[in-house]
Amino acid sequence: MKKRYFISVLALFAILTLLLSSAPAEEKSAAGEKSFLWKIQSKTATLFILGSMHLAKPDIYPLPRKIEESFANSALLALEADPAKAQDTPLLRQMLAAAAYADGGTLKEHLSGETFELARREVERLGLPVESFYRTKPWFLAMSIETLECQRLDYDPANGIDVYFAGKAAGKKEMVELESFDYQIRLLNSFSDREQELFLLYTLKEMATLQDEIEELMAAWRSGDAKTMERLVTRPLVESPELRPIFDKLFYKRNREMTARIEQLLKGEKTVFVAVGAAHLVGKEGIIERLRGKGFTVEQL
Repeated sequence: MKKRYFISVLALFAILTLLLSSAPAEEKSAAGEKSFLWKIQSKTATLFILGSMHLAKPDIYPLPRKIEESFANSALLALEADPAKAQDTPLLRQMLAAAAYADGGTLKEHLSGETFELARREVERLGLPVESFYRTKPWFLAMSIETLECQRLDYDPANGIDVYFAGKAAGKKEMVELESFDYQIRLLNSFSDREQELFLLYTLKEMATLQDEIEELMAAWRSGDAKTMERLVTRPLVESPELRPIFDKLFYKRNREMTARIEQLLKGEKTVFVAVGAAHLVGKEGIIERLRGKGFTVEQL
C-alpha cells in the first residue's frame, strides 16, 4: 500500500528550521549541559524561550528535565502559531488559494525549463505525479517537496515541539500566538517569481543531503551550541547570497516582529514559556541577541 502523505500549514512552515531527532531517548543531554533554552528576565516578568523543532520522530521525547520544568513553572505559553488551527477548513482553503495562480497560470509557465525538469524528477521520486502541482506556485512546491521527504523519513509534524506543548497547555494554561498561520501564508505568497524559483532550486539541491544536514542541526540543538546552529542555518545564504531576500522575509523580518511581541510579554507580570523555531534564536539578527540588546537579562540554561 502506498504511504499516505499529509501536508498541513504547520508542516509546510518547518522549512529551514527542521531540527529532527534520530538518537534514542537514553542519549538525551546529560544534566548540567546547555540546552537550546534561554531564561529572559525583565523587572516584572520571567520568560523562558525554547528553540523548537516543528517536525520530529517520537523518540525525541522525553525532553530534558529543565525544559519540562520551565514549562511547568510558566502560566502562559506563546507559540509562533496555534497548531490546533492548522487543520481549520477555512485556513486550508486560504492556503490552497494562495498557493495557486489566480489567473489560471501554471507552474511550468513561471519556471525555466531546467528548473521545471528538476522539480518533475524530484516529485516523481517521491511517488507523486507532477500534474498534482501544475497549478501551484514554486514556493508551495518547494515546501511540499521538503515536507514530503521528511515524512518519507518518518519525521512528523504531529511529534513537533509546538504540538506537544500546545497539547499540554490545553485547558490548563493561557496560550497566545506571536504570529498566525494567516500571516505566514501571506508572507510566503509575497515572494516574487524570481525569489520563488531560487527557493525551489535550493530546496531541490539540498534533497540529496537533507538527512545528514538534519542530523548536524539536531546535534547542535542537543548540545545547546548556538554558534554551530547559526553556521548551519545560514549556510544556504553563504553558498547562495542571492537568497538574501528570502532570508530577510522568512527569518530576519519575522525575528524583529516576534521580538517586539515578546518584549510586550516581558512588560507583564506572568511567567511565560515561548517556543519558536530554533533558527529564529541564533545570530546577531536572532531573537536572543535582539532581546539582550534591549537590556533584558539573558541566560542560556
